[in-house]
Amino acid sequence: MPLTHPAADLWTLIAGIADETPQAPALIHGDRVLSFAELVDSAARAAQGLADLGVGPGDRVALWLPNTPAYPLLLFACARLGAIAVAVNTRYRAVEVADIVERSGAKVLACAPGFRSIDFLAILADIDPHALDRLRALVTVGDEPASIPPAIERLRRVPFERLLTRPRLAANHARPSAPCNIFTTSGTTSAPKFVLHRQGAITGHAQQVARVFGLAAPETISLSILPLCGVFGFNQTMATLAAGKPCVLVESYEIAEIARLIERHRPTTMFGSDDMYARLLDVVPGDLPFPSIKWAGYAAFNAALNDLPERAERRGLRLSGLYGMSEVQALYALQPPDSAVADRKKGGGVPTSPLAHIRVRDPESGELLGVGQPGALECAGPSLMAGYYGNEKATAETVTADGYVRTGDLAELDGRGGFTFLSRMGDVLRLSGFLVNPLEIETHLQKLPGITGCQTIAVARPDGVRAVSFVILAPGTSLDEAAAIAHCRHGLAGYKVPLRVFAIDDFPKTPSPNGFKIQRNRLRDMALERLKG
Repeated sequence: MPLTHPAADLWTLIAGIADETPQAPALIHGDRVLSFAELVDSAARAAQGLADLGVGPGDRVALWLPNTPAYPLLLFACARLGAIAVAVNTRYRAVEVADIVERSGAKVLACAPGFRSIDFLAILADIDPHALDRLRALVTVGDEPASIPPAIERLRRVPFERLLTRPRLAANHARPSAPCNIFTTSGTTSAPKFVLHRQGAITGHAQQVARVFGLAAPETISLSILPLCGVFGFNQTMATLAAGKPCVLVESYEIAEIARLIERHRPTTMFGSDDMYARLLDVVPGDLPFPSIKWAGYAAFNAALNDLPERAERRGLRLSGLYGMSEVQALYALQPPDSAVADRKKGGGVPTSPLAHIRVRDPESGELLGVGQPGALECAGPSLMAGYYGNEKATAETVTADGYVRTGDLAELDGRGGFTFLSRMGDVLRLSGFLVNPLEIETHLQKLPGITGCQTIAVARPDGVRAVSFVILAPGTSLDEAAAIAHCRHGLAGYKVPLRVFAIDDFPKTPSPNGFKIQRNRLRDMALERLKG
């Protein structure tokens, strides 16, 4: 069985499965099925193709791709090369992509020009050319448009399929200590931090999740709905592959399409947000709409859906709360699926790894707290990040001297070996399942003439949690709300675009020892009142 022996690195993991069960399906995408043997062969060829473009150990390859086979193939190709895959959300636009490509120093950027009518090449053409100076090539997945924007004609473009015609890369630079993946996460500045993981941590966590979540069962098939560019979708897919089981790659987040794929493939496991499950239950009729799913992992982002687990239970869908973040990987903890729904619906859970440790600390006194006492959650274990790439100061601020990650979350120990997640301690927003620093949105809005101040909060709406911004205007200016929202839509991912932008005379404040503090709860109340109107 694939899980009987620990794998040291990502290449050893998939190569071992391919040796034992070469014809077993690994990836399913549309009508295409890739076996583990084909996965290994194609990844080794892609590795040689990347090497031809100058990629070697330690180099960065940015993956601006949807959930298609090219993503895992290039990921494992990077692993064999000892290179680092940099995850780039397909919803990102010019401002965000430019920042990630430039600061990571990526040599190659892979994108899918024809994906969901998103004009990736036009977005690249909007980027300051200097941000792309270190790129050796663009790897294009799928068809290119008939015309290429003049601003990027200078960049070498290589079809992904051409990489697969190369011979297999002979050298293998995969190592447990080799850095292999960067995820972006919001930090204390407008620029996202780069969370770096090593191959050993990714591989070991994938195998442990597979064991604890029961993914080695013969009938297992996983529906990979969440984007591979985020740890939630990434870790689900990696754990399924680590068990030697197939993943159905879902590139569309349209609920009708997800429901169709569930009916077609009969998955045994899936993961998603409360919004996703609520919408699925609305569109799929019947008392038992998803009979193949043993249980489903979910993250609660929308307070308006607090009763969702009970409603799902009445229709045979068992939801279990989870915990994770880029710094410790997703699926770090799980509420036991056999527990009562009142416990199972909570975020947090029991750590997946027996080597993981959790503690809760009083944020004021620094003292460690006992069961049922809310405080700052700190996590340790083998799934932790190597650090923030290129930012030793932020790493030192986040990782304690004894190896715990300061999560920035409010939690309490539950007395059963686990913990309950309560809320974010800071001001970070949770939008469409992603953590977003409000400063990213505020900085972008304040580029508009006449806006001298901005604060952004999140509000729960029937269609999910949305951002709402409040701005202060310079004397003699007025707000063009539609133009402000269009400005955000052009430069930021769709889920970061404010639902509304309101102009106010001043932000509600309260005095504190260090000056005035913005009353963000008051802003949230103001947003809800105005949205009602």
